[in-house]
Amino acid sequence: MSDNDGKKPLGVRGGPRAGNVKQSFSHGRTKNVVVETKRKRVVVPKPGAGMGAGASGKPSAGSGSNKRPAGVSEAELERRLKALAAAKAREADDTARREAEEKAREEERQRRRDEAEAKEREQREAEERARQKTEEDVRRKREAEQETAKPAAAAPDPAPARQAPAKSAPAPRKREDDDKGARRGKGRGGEDGRRSGKLTLNQALSGGEGGRQKSMAAMKRKQERARQKAMGGAQEREKVVRDVQLPEVIVVSELAGRMAERVGDVVKALMQNGMMVTQNEAIDADTAELIIEEFGHRVVRVSDSDVEDVIAQVEDKPEDLKPRPPVITIMGHVDHGKTSLLDAIRDAKVVAGEAGGITQHIGAYQVTTDSGAVLSFLDTPGHAAFTSMRSRGAQVTDIVVLVVAADDAVMPQTVEAINHAKAAKVPMIVAINKVDLPAADPDKVRSDLLRHEVVVEAMSGDVQDVEVSAVTGQGLDELLEAIALQSEILELKANPDRAAEGAVIEAQLDVGRGPVATVLVQKGTLRQGDIFVVGEQYGKVRALINDRGERVKEAGPSVPVEVLGLNGTPEAGDVLNVVDTEGQAREIAEYRADAAKEKRAAAGAGTSLEQLLAKAKEDENVKELPIVVKADVQGSAEAIIQAMEKIGNDEVRVRVLHSGVGAITESDIGLAEASGAPVLGFNVRANAPARNSANQKGVEIRYYSVIYDLVDDVKAAASGLLGAEIREKFIGYAEIREVFKVSNVGKVAGCLVTEGVARRSAGVRLLRDDVVIHEGTLKTLKRFKDEVAEVISGQECGMAFENYEDVRPGDVIEIFEREEVTRSLS
Repeated sequence: MSDNDGKKPLGVRGGPRAGNVKQSFSHGRTKNVVVETKRKRVVVPKPGAGMGAGASGKPSAGSGSNKRPAGVSEAELERRLKALAAAKAREADDTARREAEEKAREEERQRRRDEAEAKEREQREAEERARQKTEEDVRRKREAEQETAKPAAAAPDPAPARQAPAKSAPAPRKREDDDKGARRGKGRGGEDGRRSGKLTLNQALSGGEGGRQKSMAAMKRKQERARQKAMGGAQEREKVVRDVQLPEVIVVSELAGRMAERVGDVVKALMQNGMMVTQNEAIDADTAELIIEEFGHRVVRVSDSDVEDVIAQVEDKPEDLKPRPPVITIMGHVDHGKTSLLDAIRDAKVVAGEAGGITQHIGAYQVTTDSGAVLSFLDTPGHAAFTSMRSRGAQVTDIVVLVVAADDAVMPQTVEAINHAKAAKVPMIVAINKVDLPAADPDKVRSDLLRHEVVVEAMSGDVQDVEVSAVTGQGLDELLEAIALQSEILELKANPDRAAEGAVIEAQLDVGRGPVATVLVQKGTLRQGDIFVVGEQYGKVRALINDRGERVKEAGPSVPVEVLGLNGTPEAGDVLNVVDTEGQAREIAEYRADAAKEKRAAAGAGTSLEQLLAKAKEDENVKELPIVVKADVQGSAEAIIQAMEKIGNDEVRVRVLHSGVGAITESDIGLAEASGAPVLGFNVRANAPARNSANQKGVEIRYYSVIYDLVDDVKAAASGLLGAEIREKFIGYAEIREVFKVSNVGKVAGCLVTEGVARRSAGVRLLRDDVVIHEGTLKTLKRFKDEVAEVISGQECGMAFENYEDVRPGDVIEIFEREEVTRSLS
């Protein structure tokens, strides 16, 4: 047996499964292998054994039977050789077939590439032809229009002009529609199905034929895309370099908007610089400057205050100035007849609507006199609490009319009004009112005014004075004539053709109309729809209402109007400026609000630790009365706050927790409940939820319509926080003559009452050589053997001190009583 027994012999298909190698033997020089299969036993010769080297595999000429394997006939050998040759031929055919298939696939891919390139080329050529055709149609249409316009201009007969477009227009239109339908290939019949059933402007002009027309911008964009595609790709646009305004702090998204760059690109650039930020975060100016330069833009550094530069300070040219009505402010002491005098001029009854008969709001009115002159009047309150209102009235006025009652002469608020007028450097006219009363003394008023450097014309001065009566109408014409004369001397002018500028006289929060501001226009013309900024608020003029309650479209210089459309209630005295855009108005208002907030924070903060400790120690010793104030208008709230600040001393003070304009709300009740404060409403009321909340939480709400009633009540409440003052009242003196020892009592001093009276319930001090050595109370007071309540002067008695027995003859006993005295802030 061979060593290969059980293994697959070389050159034999199959393996041990097909058959087993039984025996190997040699026949001449050729070694044969005997393979036993399941069916028969086969002797397989070694490849090449017994054959020549011919390519056909046949035996060589010299081969004989001795070279053929044993048991294999010549025919079998021939058959085997043919099978081997057929196998080789099949292998060659398979190789050739595979090569042919690979070549065919490569040719197919090449053909497809050629077809795609040809199709793209044809598409470009079709687009180019379409573009040329569109340009040709546009050119023909333009020429047709020109040809139509020439006959129409040359001859009045309209018939040729109508025929020309009828002949020339439809053909290009049809070709264009056909071309568009062929290019789109969608909808019914090549038309745009989305527009079917809708009449467009192009369809109406073209008689309803054709589909949707493209705009010139769309055609230009399509031509540009085709040109770029033909040139091998889109060309990069030229970089637009911008001037980027950069404040101290800026939000990433806003920075991207100012550079006109995508927010994602800006965030990516920041991350590449090591800053992991989002689009809603703010970055400092130095970092933003690096990003701006990285994107190729120019940096323009600005400060926060630069936002107010949009409010142009225009110097009006002399030729642009036009005459304007004068602004007259009525000033004077309370109850001297200012509003009544203005009512007589206006033929109105304003004073009837004021609580307590005193003016508590600043009013603006416009009056046309019998001569046709237009006058703008401002009526200011005369109560002591309305100092700021009078100051505002003097600042925006041209002429001050000082009203003095003939029966009351010059009073404190009269002097204050004189000082306001002098500070504002405006001329003054003295109206001596109530001359119809029996106690009237105009000469006394004139002499009193001399003490305040007001010299009237009747006393050889330069200040006009007129005796008037608001009740009888005496002197009203003379007063108006004096005002007209003074305004002619001033030659008041303003430019109405510019952005409006005005002053807020009064502001309030109306339930139905929202925030309302009474504005006196000083320059320019305020129109409905103007965007404005006023103090820390901004808005758009929704409506303008004059002093008679009528809506007007515009208000010129010296015209008082109520402005609706604010986003909040401004402060009285703020300046109104008209700006171009709402964004500018919002930026200015936000900047002013932030600046005011920082200013208030800085004013309330101490500068050192010592000051903070001193302030804290001072606050511990001072009692506070907290209050919440709501008023109808801004000026009244301001006056109340100023009056509250004046109430108090070193021991007690009034603290206004919150003040506002409008009705009392639930939030006001919540604040008052948390602080234990009452809520004071001045000409306002609490709404239903606020009343229910106040009843549940036990918060006191008080309503007032007269300011001095409110001030008096708050002053009385603050006085209750003051500790009662203890006063000592000396009622007598007694001299010790002798000292006795009494059992169960101790030392008893025998005394003589030398002055006043000695009482059992009084306090006593023991004086020795005029020095107080003991202070206390009496344990017993006897007259002879009886306890008595008091001993009068000149009588003897016995006294014993409570818990003290060091008494000696010659000592003096001082007898006194303590009483509590209620203190007040008045």
